[in-house]
Amino acid sequence: MKKAILLSAGFGTRLRPITLTTPKCLVEIHGKPLLNWWFDLLEMHGFEEVLINTHYLSEKVEEFVTKHYFGKIKVTIAYEPELLGSAGTIHKNKKFYENEDDFLIIYADNLSDIDLTKMLNYHKEKGACFTMGMFHTNRPKECGICAINEDGTVVEFVEKPANPKSDLANAGIYMVNRNCYELFDENSFDIGKEILPRLVNKMQGYAINEYLLDIGSLENLEKARREWQYDDHFKNSVKN
Repeated sequence: MKKAILLSAGFGTRLRPITLTTPKCLVEIHGKPLLNWWFDLLEMHGFEEVLINTHYLSEKVEEFVTKHYFGKIKVTIAYEPELLGSAGTIHKNKKFYENEDDFLIIYADNLSDIDLTKMLNYHKEKGACFTMGMFHTNRPKECGICAINEDGTVVEFVEKPANPKSDLANAGIYMVNRNCYELFDENSFDIGKEILPRLVNKMQGYAINEYLLDIGSLENLEKARREWQYDDHFKNSVKN
């Protein structure tokens, strides 16, 4: 697996006033934008190409990529005059991944040091059409919640359930095999609401034990800035 799509076009309304002038994906943790943390992690795990979608303050994202990112990852920018939705972005950019056996999707507003190599090995060992990263949440009513069987197959998925049956939440990190590419069609808009429910009893769930935090609020941004031990995290994430 060499290619990833980083979904990066959100408005970041809960991060205002920071996001009045800075796009959500460029909010900084220890002096480095979220996008750059992801680029670094992807490079560590052997990824070569990344596509990012842009919309709000797109010119600032393009400026960062073209003038301030100096890593080895080849970055393609896909500007959306109108937001296509998470699934719509995947469909619109199918030429980016159509010749790959598998590719990775990440919501770029998360911060993580997930071992992507370990997740990929799990995805391949299971022969999975789709593997969804999961984490334990203390706010299950605010997340997409899933239940898995003893084999790791997702047997139930409910977006923001009124009565959650578990605390296993969708982490917004997916590995997709070509046998699932047709799910992303011209009628697709949202992965959580449209794609994942169709994959119940077909996709694998992968438990993420490493650091993972949604940088979706000012509270979580400050939490990340307190907690993120990036030197140790990334030393532990490097794979040969």
